[in-house]
Amino acid sequence: MKDTTPGTKDSTRHWSQLLEAVGQHQDEQAFARLHAHFRPLIRNFLIANGGALSVDTTEELVQEIMTKVWLKAHSYDSSKAAASTWIFTLTRNARIDFLRKHARQDARTEALTTEDIWDEDDTHQPFVYLHQHRAQQQVHSLLTDLPAEQRQCLAKVYMEGKSHSEIAEELKLPLGTVKSRVRLGIKRLQATLEVR
Repeated sequence: MKDTTPGTKDSTRHWSQLLEAVGQHQDEQAFARLHAHFRPLIRNFLIANGGALSVDTTEELVQEIMTKVWLKAHSYDSSKAAASTWIFTLTRNARIDFLRKHARQDARTEALTTEDIWDEDDTHQPFVYLHQHRAQQQVHSLLTDLPAEQRQCLAKVYMEGKSHSEIAEELKLPLGTVKSRVRLGIKRLQATLEVR
């Protein structure tokens, strides 16, 4: 059995093979596996680096990025980059395009920093996973301070990758209540981060 632990050679090869299957054969099962694995990672990246994007905007960007993965997979070349590098390059580019498109002419406009320059060298993959792990730890720590109903909804959106309507159905709550809990939870998290 292959070791698909993030950062291992088998993991890198596994995701590359799935991405090639999507590009060459429009393999829906391969795409479903890529989607299940990368969607929450992309969402976490956008939350950590998105410039205070709203929940709805983050969801739209994640959907746009996964659509680009499907449409552009034919251009992926495993000899040039790992699948994760290729997908996160698409993510970074989509994020920058969005921020440029929606930039305001005030002090809140985000300038590009050295962190926006993406190193496509596979030797830095452990750094990417370390960054993701630390971001997850910080979010987990902040979540424990939220009211239980907000924490539950945020965990289902950002850690289980569920849509608002799926959560509403699962918890037997009105859709508006779920959206409100997620929005309030995000605002409280942002306020906590500004204080720190």
